[in-house]
Amino acid sequence: MTDTALKPGSTLGIVGGGQLGRMIALAAANYGLKVHVYAPDRDSPAFDVAARTTCAAYDDAAALAGFAQSVDVVTYEFENIPRATADILARHAPLHPNAEALSTTQDRLTEKEFINRLGIPTAPFQAVDTPDDLDRAIAALGLPAVLKTRRFGYDGKGQRILRERAEGDRNALFAEFGGAPLILEGFVPFEREVSVVAARGRDGSFAAFDLCENEHRDHILALTRVPAPGLTPETARAALDIAKRIADALDYVGVLAVEMFLVREDGAERLVVNEIAPRVHNSGHWTIEGATTSQFAQHVRAVSGWPLGDSARVGGLSVEMRNLIGAQADDWSALLAEPGAHLHLYGKGEARPGRKMGHVTRLGPVPKA
Repeated sequence: MTDTALKPGSTLGIVGGGQLGRMIALAAANYGLKVHVYAPDRDSPAFDVAARTTCAAYDDAAALAGFAQSVDVVTYEFENIPRATADILARHAPLHPNAEALSTTQDRLTEKEFINRLGIPTAPFQAVDTPDDLDRAIAALGLPAVLKTRRFGYDGKGQRILRERAEGDRNALFAEFGGAPLILEGFVPFEREVSVVAARGRDGSFAAFDLCENEHRDHILALTRVPAPGLTPETARAALDIAKRIADALDYVGVLAVEMFLVREDGAERLVVNEIAPRVHNSGHWTIEGATTSQFAQHVRAVSGWPLGDSARVGGLSVEMRNLIGAQADDWSALLAEPGAHLHLYGKGEARPGRKMGHVTRLGPVPKA
């Protein structure tokens, strides 16, 4: 097994069959690569655009080995796959990002400890494994605070805001989380949420897209604006530097996103890291039309051992990306008729509440300050 640069005609293996895998596969096809997608769901959106598919569980060692042996490099579109799965894949094919980066970032406690070791601030936090731990964590961090599962949480799943102390509810809280290991995070009085989407190549090269501002509704990303308005150039540079330090420390290859809180104190801006996503990211969807190289093309370039592309915004324009959640995707006809709107639908069958069905991107002049 060698980790040499891919050539057109090679096969890229993608673990996970959601919309992120679908868009990676489409970008890979533009470079003349074939794609083999591995996912457990027969209705996976990425299956529709793949040259080859494997439908099997993430703990099927034989299927994983056969999949990895059939491709030239493996990547993944989401972080909630077991470390054991990543280790099996890595024994049979080059895996990017690496298994250590995956395991570090898929556990909120491990992730925050890693970030703090780099001297980068996060929300204060405490591990919570028992009801007594929760009492101690609340005493240390105060309320309000956010109680979260350490693993397998996204779009607001696996978390609950605690606003006041309720002594009799400790056991009920633990039952609500199904006995999973938890983390309590102190509340950060942030002004807004921002993110950096960036790529690191096999040779250590680094390219970041512009800092984004993100708006969430019901814990789901609703809107991304680029460039993030009203921030100082120093803050924007600091955000990109944080992303680079994290990527370098993980020996990361591929695209990652670093989600941050912007806190304003006495007129000064500072950044607090919320989470790392070791993959292409929803807040980077704007790059398909809005950047010279999309995040998906950049990821393909990085994991293939190719030079990274130009991450600049097209024409220096501002970009707005809106997610289409649930029934919002039913407006597809009107969006197609709207001049300048770029519609992306993910090929999902049922438009359930809270389900990301697509997104629409609009480009325009940068608003005057």
